[in-house]
Amino acid sequence: MPTDTPATSDDLSQVPAICRTPALPVTATEKRIVLLIAILAGFLTPFDGSAVNIALPTIGTAFHMDAIALSWVATAYLLASALFLVPFGKIADIYGRKKIFLWGICIFGAASFVMTLVATEQQMIGVRVIQGIGAAMIFGTAIAILTAVFPPGERGKALGIYITSVYLGLSLGPFFGGVLTDLFGWRSIFYINVPIAITAAILIIWKLRGEWAECIGEKFDLSGSLLYSIALVSLMVGFSVLPDVTGGVLVVAGVVLIGVFVWFEQRLAFPVLNMQLFFKSRIFAFSNIAALINYSATYAVAFLLSLDLQYTKGFSAEYAGFILIAAPFFQMIVSPFAGRLSDKHDSQVLSSLGMGLTAFGLFLFIFLNESTPLWYIIVVLVILGIGFGLFSSPNINAIMGAVDKRYYGVASGINSTMRLLGQMLSMGISMMIFAIVIGQVEITPANYPQFTQSLHWAFVLFTVMCLVGIFFSLARGKRGGQKIIEG
Repeated sequence: MPTDTPATSDDLSQVPAICRTPALPVTATEKRIVLLIAILAGFLTPFDGSAVNIALPTIGTAFHMDAIALSWVATAYLLASALFLVPFGKIADIYGRKKIFLWGICIFGAASFVMTLVATEQQMIGVRVIQGIGAAMIFGTAIAILTAVFPPGERGKALGIYITSVYLGLSLGPFFGGVLTDLFGWRSIFYINVPIAITAAILIIWKLRGEWAECIGEKFDLSGSLLYSIALVSLMVGFSVLPDVTGGVLVVAGVVLIGVFVWFEQRLAFPVLNMQLFFKSRIFAFSNIAALINYSATYAVAFLLSLDLQYTKGFSAEYAGFILIAAPFFQMIVSPFAGRLSDKHDSQVLSSLGMGLTAFGLFLFIFLNESTPLWYIIVVLVILGIGFGLFSSPNINAIMGAVDKRYYGVASGINSTMRLLGQMLSMGISMMIFAIVIGQVEITPANYPQFTQSLHWAFVLFTVMCLVGIFFSLARGKRGGQKIIEG
């Protein structure tokens, strides 16, 4: 097929059989093993991210980092994950998801160990990039493997359990991150990742037979991958240097390059990101847009509150981490129930209700200041946790149910990319507000009023974004009335 011919729905159904090679039949025991491995992987990466967030003030003091540099400790990881996630999702579809998943676990574990040895701010951010690459290989394959193994009637439950492990990592990360930081220093956080990664790798090699690669023989779209990466880097670097003119130019360039990427991908027979997945299914497109908006509006909440609780409230890292458990703890409780409900009922109402609760919680945080009582913060975190738990599992189930199995890797990668792009944009918005309101200075009692003002504007923007997200969640339509993309 010539590379300048757009792929149509007919093209998708005429892909050679070699591109749809099935995995070996999966027994009930093997399903449980796959789920256990996914749970370990699902726990590992969010635990690391949330634990690092709670340690950021301590890290900032150790390396004398300003607020924007601190943001890059989290953002470098997210940016690297977002850059490589879609390409690795496609590579996994071509060469095997289990193989890429295993390499991702190994890279993430090795980078976590190296993080305990870094001596400078630059080394830390560099190793966080390597961690992000490993995480991209995990993100781009875990959900795809689960979706391939579990049939539609069981898929929502399995995804709900997987999401629960993600939220368990998010729940335990702040608390144990705070305890470890206070007792043994921030480096001790990364030691926890190593035995978990080793355990997951052993299980994959020892127990997981067969392979999942429905697109063997397709060409990998290197040009599209590079264009996509340059666009994302331009956007995030631009956010970090706003309101400087260079920042504005980079952000505009990033947006333009994303448009060029979308145009370019439609002209390829084997694109790294099949845009037909968006154009042929409103459920797939709008569910992913809703996920992007939801994560954009919520991810930086833990980062901002971690700084607020430790700087302006004067709490220790351990105590601040204990408070921040509230949101992911309730996400963990609600998510499996929401996943099971989405197997029987349409995801539209469940996800929209979750998005609505999230918007309400963000609105309540607009009024956060130095005198806000602790009970208020905890109650709002509980509301956010319930809202996101209701949104996430049904939304993922809708996304994965809208594509044929040969696109599971790419669809999983797109879904995870929406999450990472959202998290990245959330941090980018925070960096932009810090740059405008505070500037590139270390956070001290002298600029606490400006810091509180930054929080106010961040939560205003996040609330508005979440309200827009409700529209996309409702407008996706019902699953039964939407044509499914078939391969």
